[in-house]
Amino acid sequence: MKYALIGCGRVSPNHIVAATKNGLEIVGLCDISKNAVYELKEKYPLIKNVKFYKDYRDMLENAKPELVAIATESGSHADIAVDCINAGCNVIIEKPIALSISDADRIIEAAERMNVKVAANHQNRFNTSIQKIRSAVESGRFGKLFHATTQIRWSRTESYYKQAPWRGTWEKDGGALMNQCIHNIDLLNWMLGEEPVEVIAMTDNLNHGYIEGEDIGLAIVRYKNGAYGAVEGTVNIFGGNLEEAFCLFGENGTVKADGTVNNIIENWRFADELDDEDEVRKEFSVAVDHIYGQGHTPLYADMIDAVSNDRAPYVNMYAGKKAVELVLAIYKSSKEKCSVSLPLDSAATTDFTGMFNK
Repeated sequence: MKYALIGCGRVSPNHIVAATKNGLEIVGLCDISKNAVYELKEKYPLIKNVKFYKDYRDMLENAKPELVAIATESGSHADIAVDCINAGCNVIIEKPIALSISDADRIIEAAERMNVKVAANHQNRFNTSIQKIRSAVESGRFGKLFHATTQIRWSRTESYYKQAPWRGTWEKDGGALMNQCIHNIDLLNWMLGEEPVEVIAMTDNLNHGYIEGEDIGLAIVRYKNGAYGAVEGTVNIFGGNLEEAFCLFGENGTVKADGTVNNIIENWRFADELDDEDEVRKEFSVAVDHIYGQGHTPLYADMIDAVSNDRAPYVNMYAGKKAVELVLAIYKSSKEKCSVSLPLDSAATTDFTGMFNK
């Protein structure tokens, strides 16, 4: 399968590794910066002869990829995705898939019209620990689900934002919840039924006056099935990243995953006692060496299979929209100082421009 990557920045090595491990034929690398592509080629000699394109439209026309991954700044995802889809390409879109409800809907409409597959790059769903938790949800081991919590306690300094001026802007990114925390917000939706109906939240910018978006967000979410979710997301942690944690509580089960990216199972207790807690911790906790985890490779494998067998990807575009929508609802609740009902008719990150102006 012919593959191309659009955007050769911070996360691009994970895409290249996933593509090569899955045997894709890499036919194009695209970035507005030639240096970014050359640096990527230096790191991965297997792609040294792959053609560089500065304009992705030229790449679509000349390289004719069947599968494209989009890893550019968030605000450009939707336009690029729709162009790729209209060219007949299947697409993997880095999180978030869009920054507005209307742009997410444009992606969905184009994909349905062109009959191509679109995957949202929420790779943490493929973590061994998360897969184990999901299997317990699907088999009903929790019984009635009561609530889940997600904590993303990370650090982002001024140098991080200066590396790419689009970071932290309402037009091209959003704040900590849309950028750093959306993976766990996706997990919250996924585990609790993917139908949030109400949210009440507060967000603020306490320590990053040089960005437009929030550096902390706190929210309570109510789901259609009666369960609740709690979100704590921040990039204000002193001394570097602390953890990314996810807890799920039901009438018959208690589970906690934490570590760098929810990769360690810390607690595993079920009334049915079908497995030993120590053994589960040992078997389903996997060390990772960076915040992107190890999920890109299985996500790519799933996408290739989805295209080959004409089925929906494991993390589809509808799930991608749901994650974006919940973040936008949190922003809306914080700005309006009231609870917000979902689904939203419309919303975009740019609706919150100036929200933290002092």
